Amino acid sequence: MNIVVVYPVAFVSAALASALSLPLWRRWCRQSGAIDEPGQRKIHASPIPLAGGLAVMTGLLVPLLAGALVAFGDTRSRIAALFQYGLGRRAIQLLGIMAGALGMLLIGLRDDKVELRPSSKFGGQFLIALLVAAAGVRITLFVHSLLFSYAVTALWIVTVVNAFNFMDNMNGLCAGLGIIGAASFGSIAAVQGQYLVAAISFLIIGALAGFLPFNYPRATAFLGDAGSHLTGFLLAVLAILPHFYSVKHQKPLAVLTPLLVLAVPLGDMVWVVLLRWKMKKPFYVGDTNHLSHRLVRCRLSPARAVALIWLLAALAGVAAFLLQ
Repeated sequence: MNIVVVYPVAFVSAALASALSLPLWRRWCRQSGAIDEPGQRKIHASPIPLAGGLAVMTGLLVPLLAGALVAFGDTRSRIAALFQYGLGRRAIQLLGIMAGALGMLLIGLRDDKVELRPSSKFGGQFLIALLVAAAGVRITLFVHSLLFSYAVTALWIVTVVNAFNFMDNMNGLCAGLGIIGAASFGSIAAVQGQYLVAAISFLIIGALAGFLPFNYPRATAFLGDAGSHLTGFLLAVLAILPHFYSVKHQKPLAVLTPLLVLAVPLGDMVWVVLLRWKMKKPFYVGDTNHLSHRLVRCRLSPARAVALIWLLAALAGVAAFLLQ
């Protein structure tokens, strides 16, 4: 059986787990009070459960655990042997990633509940990012310094997490950008023969795709801070895991691939942060100066504004693929 078969299996299983679990998580959110009430800067007229992050996490964990059991239970398949090798070689990293994903989800859930102080939220994000770096998921940028590697990895993860948190301002925007980013990283990893990274990418695509119909164009569930934290974390890690540059294929500009793939959320964050700084406002206080809001003020409907931003992100992803 061809290794490529694993990717649609990962996608479908994650999408089903996410979609089937969402109604259950939505009911739990209503019972526990994890609800986004209508208010200032919000366009929904009725309370919406913040169930998306929990559903996406379910979409990741269920097929990942099932796949690991199948891979280690099969002693003859070439595909199983490849994944046994990959899982064994990156076991500590994968455990660190899943622990980090759960940690980001919990920070977001707490923030959804009580609105954490910025210092507490950013402190928690940095701690989780450092723990992930300690598990071996690190950026080096050709600099042989462990301290530098930890610092730049933590900064990258926290930046991307908050970029996606900022982009969670219209139905479908954050989840759609997550799907497009994961598809870009997954395609690059698949073409380069990095099978485990590609499989994880397609799991992420599926988990987010299973949630998206509940959120776009009309929402019956939101990602919430839990979901946007989780999505940003997963994309930050996907940007670190693949080897974009090798001695065999010497293309130094390939290290810029993550910046190109995530150009839309990162660019939007830089824009609004600079604007808030210029207006002497705290950078973490939300407003309506994001790209999506500006497109709506240009007479696009919210759904069309989101679709246009998806298109821009997809074009950036194609450019990143071609850079390889």
